[in-house]
Amino acid sequence: MSPAEARDSHVTEFLDMLAAERGASANTIEAYGNDLGGFLEHLSDLGVSPHEATAGHIQSYISELARAGQAPASRSRRLSAIKQYYGFLLAEGVIGSDPSVGLQGPKKQRPLPKVLSVAEVDRLLEAAAKRCHDAEGRALFRARRFHCLLEILYATGMRVSELVSLPRTVLRGDTRIFAIKGKGGRERLVPLNAAARLSLDRFLEISGRFDNSEWLFPSKSASGHMTRQGFAQDLKDVAAEAGIHADRVSPHVLRHAFASHLLDRGADLRTVQQLLGHADISTTEIYTHVLQERLKALVNTHHPLAKPKA
Repeated sequence: MSPAEARDSHVTEFLDMLAAERGASANTIEAYGNDLGGFLEHLSDLGVSPHEATAGHIQSYISELARAGQAPASRSRRLSAIKQYYGFLLAEGVIGSDPSVGLQGPKKQRPLPKVLSVAEVDRLLEAAAKRCHDAEGRALFRARRFHCLLEILYATGMRVSELVSLPRTVLRGDTRIFAIKGKGGRERLVPLNAAARLSLDRFLEISGRFDNSEWLFPSKSASGHMTRQGFAQDLKDVAAEAGIHADRVSPHVLRHAFASHLLDRGADLRTVQQLLGHADISTTEIYTHVLQERLKALVNTHHPLAKPKA
């Protein structure tokens, strides 16, 4: 416990409450104590009692943390501790009003999704297709299954969980379009391009031994179909063969690539939203920021006015 924290017995009572009523762990209690200790030290330097602190004092502390370079998430956590502390004091009748009411933490910047270039995706697809060339038997089945999964993933932008668990019933009717049930049970249609349909046909040619399976991509897993983890591992292996660092590749990165490449070629945001199965278009809008960042990088790299003069 810090010196400033020791001067305020109510902090101890607050931490005891967290442990007794909320079942907070020892690590959580320690984190709250450290966060509140820093705030009380700040008030002490100002000569202000915790019970006399105003919204301005709290805001000045958060601003001081920002000037010190503390991350938005850390500042939000500290403000949350302060707000909970003053809520406790108000409930206990120690203070008559809560100075933290209405204060909002810094907005967390949503990280831009990782995206592969079109050329990198082409290298992935070429490496996956190459695996099929000299394979035989079970190895050929696995190679064609992975190649088909990869082609469909990039062609449709499906979530990997939707993809690996596709039932064979999606083959009924027009195989140029899959009707799938996605997040929240929402149904949507996803079209397959020519490359995806060709890889699917080639896979179906040799998957006859699994005709009795209910899954389009059967495996020996407990679920009976290809697992997300298995596909993700295969993807990293193929990425290495394609000369792409494994850390840059995941099934979700391919979903990001699908969306950003569509927008880059003129697709409208609403269409991409429907293809991805996003309930809210604001989720889809993140890809417009990806394109903006890419355009900035292109200008800064290639525009003559962006280059410093000798």
